[in-house]
Amino acid sequence: MFIDTHAHIYMKQFDEDIDSVIKNALANKVEKIFLPNVDSTSTERMLNLVDKYPNVCYPMMGLHPCNVKENYLEELAHIKEIKSKHKIYGIGETGIDLYWDKSTKDIQIKSFEQQIQWAIEWKLPIIIHSRNAQELTIELIENNRHPELKGVFHCFGGTVDQAKKIIDLGFYMGIGGVATFKNGGLDKTLPSIDLKHIVLETDAPYLAPAPHRGKRNESSYIPLIAHRIAEIKEMDVDEVMRITSHNASVLYQLI
Repeated sequence: MFIDTHAHIYMKQFDEDIDSVIKNALANKVEKIFLPNVDSTSTERMLNLVDKYPNVCYPMMGLHPCNVKENYLEELAHIKEIKSKHKIYGIGETGIDLYWDKSTKDIQIKSFEQQIQWAIEWKLPIIIHSRNAQELTIELIENNRHPELKGVFHCFGGTVDQAKKIIDLGFYMGIGGVATFKNGGLDKTLPSIDLKHIVLETDAPYLAPAPHRGKRNESSYIPLIAHRIAEIKEMDVDEVMRITSHNASVLYQLI
């Protein structure tokens, strides 16, 4: 089976056809979908989807860096409250984003570091969003290094050197639709990254792979990403499926 390690299919873009989206995913061997939360406004929608598809959808809790505002401490308290009532499988999506709003950099860092500490304390993987902040994000993980700290750099698009740093930290790299983009750049870095350090993701509804680029993404497109990785690394797609699904199962403590 395939595992989609990162999808926001609880969002409004899926209100009209979520049952078909799940059905299509299962038909394409995508049997488990991990749901990173972004803030308190999306929690209920996420949990409702998990209740409806308990053996397919798995919840995670985090405060997305783009959603870190003046009330971020209240948002962090919400994460802790939900964790006390529900089983969650990861902390995220969290991290640093200096593309949209650099003015919140300081509180983004505080929010991220709190979530790092919870990942350590709760022995859960952390799901990291990093945009225009790859080196800073890596540095913050290095500064908080701990035997219990593990996770994934979601939507990895960095250099081979950055990949080596991430691997040294014991983290995985999430590879999605960008791998299929003509000028995505991953065709140059993926050959140098062993598959044992990679998990597959869609980031649905964003970053749909070719030939669906620019349209709504969904979990059933995971095989398209796997096929492209298989081409780049000159290996069988079933091997890509087997290794990446094993990695995801280890990361999210399914085995």
